[in-house]
Amino acid sequence: MFHKVDATVLFVQNLSKSIEFYRDTLELPLVFQDSGSATFQMENQYFLLLSPSTATNLLSDEANPVKIEGSARFLLATGVENVDATYETLKARGVTFLKPPISQPWGLRTAHFTDPEGNIWEINQSIEEN
Repeated sequence: MFHKVDATVLFVQNLSKSIEFYRDTLELPLVFQDSGSATFQMENQYFLLLSPSTATNLLSDEANPVKIEGSARFLLATGVENVDATYETLKARGVTFLKPPISQPWGLRTAHFTDPEGNIWEINQSIEEN
């Protein structure tokens, strides 16, 4: 039935600040932008930012706004070539990390940070066996 995830969508309160973070800090390629949304390309997947009003209009005919307050309910994980180098680059750009790089017992080296809206990201790479 389901074969793959084509897009990841984040609902954000401050669209312009979030666009700036993903475009300028994380250097994701921006492929579309309008007053209520932004679309970035990440290899074979789209990554979208939607304002609450745009999300509500897209998802429902009801006048019930999308609720995005509260703590994070998920974690976005992405592979990188070198976690330590990416950590240093992003830290120098002002990214707030929750945890610096650490080698996990399940075979990944990981580090975790938040975007301006508090969404949690993991950068990871496979730990090479010696």
